[in-house]
Amino acid sequence: MGGRKPTNADLPAFATPNPDAIDDVLPAPGTRLRMLIVGVNPGLWTAAVNGPFARPGNRFWPSLHRAGLTGHQIDASLGLSDDDARHLALRGIGITNLVGRATTRADELSKDELRAGGRRLVERLPQLRPDVVAVAGITAFRVAFDDRKAVLGEQDTTAIGGWPGGVRLWAVPQPSGLNAHENIDSLAAKWQTVWDAATDAASD
Repeated sequence: MGGRKPTNADLPAFATPNPDAIDDVLPAPGTRLRMLIVGVNPGLWTAAVNGPFARPGNRFWPSLHRAGLTGHQIDASLGLSDDDARHLALRGIGITNLVGRATTRADELSKDELRAGGRRLVERLPQLRPDVVAVAGITAFRVAFDDRKAVLGEQDTTAIGGWPGGVRLWAVPQPSGLNAHENIDSLAAKWQTVWDAATDAASD
C-alpha cells in the first residue's frame, strides 16, 4: 500500500491463495535469534501493509513494549519501518507465521494448512537457530502440533518429530482484540516469561 492506510474497500483483495502474503522479519544470517515469534497467519490489514500484527487495535506491539522486549512501542499499522526492523534485529527478535496466506480470521484456515505450517516451522529451525520459539495462538498450536491438550506456557517438544534439541517452545495467547481473555498487561507478563528464557539461553 506504499505507506497509505488501507480502506475497507482495499482489504478484500488481500484474501488470496498467496502462501507468502507478508515478509518474515528476521535478523541477518549469523546474527543470534533469541526469540522467534510465530503468528498464526496474516490478517488482511497486515497483508495490505506488509507489516506483522499491523491492524490498529492489535495488542501485540503494546504488550511487547510493556514487557520490555522493545525499547519503544512500534507502530506497524502502515508497515514496519526499516528502523523498527533493525531495532528488532538488534534485540534478536524474529517474526514469522505458521501459515502465510492472509484471511479475515484465523479460523478460516484448515487443519491441514495448520499442520503443514507446523511441519514447515520445524524444518526451518535448524537454519534459523532460535533460542526460543513462541507461537501466538493456543488453538492453532494444538492443531499444528497435534496436541489437543496443550495449554499456554512452555511445551514439551519431545513428541514433536524433528524438533531440534536446545530450542525451547512456548504457546502464548493470540494478541488480537478478539481474544477477550487477555489484556495488554496479561499479555506482557507472558511475553516477559518467554523473554527471560531467551535471555537465559543467550547467556549460556
